[in-house]
Amino acid sequence: MVRRHELTDAQWRKIELLLPVGGRPGGQWAEHRKVINGVLFRARTGVPWPDLPERYGPWQTVYERHRRWSADGTWQRILAELQIEADATDPDDALARGLERGWAVNIDSTSCRAHQHAAGARHRPPDDFPEKRGGARVEAEGREALGRSRGGLTTKIHLLADDRARPLTWQTTPGQRGDSRMLPPVLSGLRIGRGGPGRPRCRPDRVRGDKAYSSRGNRAYLRRRGIKATIAEPDDQRDNRRRRGRAGGRPPAFDTAQYRQRNAVERCVSKWKQFRAVATRFDKRDYLFNGTLTVAAIAIWLRDTVQEPSETT
Repeated sequence: MVRRHELTDAQWRKIELLLPVGGRPGGQWAEHRKVINGVLFRARTGVPWPDLPERYGPWQTVYERHRRWSADGTWQRILAELQIEADATDPDDALARGLERGWAVNIDSTSCRAHQHAAGARHRPPDDFPEKRGGARVEAEGREALGRSRGGLTTKIHLLADDRARPLTWQTTPGQRGDSRMLPPVLSGLRIGRGGPGRPRCRPDRVRGDKAYSSRGNRAYLRRRGIKATIAEPDDQRDNRRRRGRAGGRPPAFDTAQYRQRNAVERCVSKWKQFRAVATRFDKRDYLFNGTLTVAAIAIWLRDTVQEPSETT
């Protein structure tokens, strides 16, 4: 019997071949599907690891698997495989919405309140910490991506989402970090693989963002890369430009029809925060929290891309 929030048979077949085939030398993994279902249960409910139901096996096994796969990039590799050809656009859908053809992404940020259990990590990272192993991920700016904002101890997630409200890439920072300066680093982390030969695609045709991302630097950065910008201009910048007259330059191009599609990133955040371990951060380490974010993103992508067989009567 498949319970709520667990992998269905079709979803399991989608990722089964992407999982590691062996454990430590001389040992074997516990059953992957049962352990992954335990990780999904914890991400969805936010329960402490020792409170996992017994049907998922020893909680130490589930936690250690999640910790190890968060450190060595296994979760990220699974997500990258699910995202292959995510830049493919449906021309009929674009025509129906009155939009030009092309691959557009949407940027925004969201704050996650950190539970008191998320504080107090040791200054010395574990031995298999990504930065010590020379892995692709490095520690976020700020100690474990925790900071003080008006909401208290928080972590901020800066993310890109596609028009189907699916997370593409993200970065975590302390909660007080502003949004505008994070556009270039978040966009530089975008890499969508291809089903055949060819390098991953890292340059969308258009980026949509709200007023927080409106700045000369961001617009110049996108222009240099040949990316169209649909970013709202705040009132103070508009008034300052008008006050300077001809020296203020022309107003930036703004497509209202394109901007209406920016709500996809807000819908993506709503999907993500249905997982309580995302809405509230319980993980002490930043790389562990990013692993939890990736597990939730994998579940979102599986729900969107895997077609369940229809029941026959």
